[in-house]
Amino acid sequence: MVSGMDLKRLFRHLAMTPWQLNRAFPTDSLAAIEHAVAVGEATHGGDVRFAVEGSLPLAHLLRGQSARERAIEVFSQLRVWDTEHNSGVLIYLLLADRDVEIVADRGIHAKVGEGEWERICRRMEADFREGRYEAAVVAGIEAVSRHLASHYPKDGLRTGELPDRPVLL
Repeated sequence: MVSGMDLKRLFRHLAMTPWQLNRAFPTDSLAAIEHAVAVGEATHGGDVRFAVEGSLPLAHLLRGQSARERAIEVFSQLRVWDTEHNSGVLIYLLLADRDVEIVADRGIHAKVGEGEWERICRRMEADFREGRYEAAVVAGIEAVSRHLASHYPKDGLRTGELPDRPVLL
């Protein structure tokens, strides 16, 4: 049996349209986000990816997949884990839920910790509730980049292993 909360989530996801995703993240915003990733990566030896998904497929919803579970799948699909220094970080937004998840490779995660990733996510979610999508993502990328710069300073480390372009799923 589907609970009331699950029904609300189901309807939110079914009602999400590609138009809404494009309205939240128009071409100019995607370019600004890509620029923020490139600027951040100029200061550190890590890799940051941003991915946004409007809604989950019906099959994923029916089995109760969480945004966190989906973020881990996307982390793998985008090969964020496959960096030389284990310093890849994915910022994932599930727009229908307005849920942000950060999945970090084991190297940087061990140095930063879950609590700090959660704080960045909650700040971004607060901005999303106010409709400040681009600003929230850019601020999140900047916060992640500060941690990467602290633990993986540029110092000749190979960077740019992953594309800077945001991914719309």
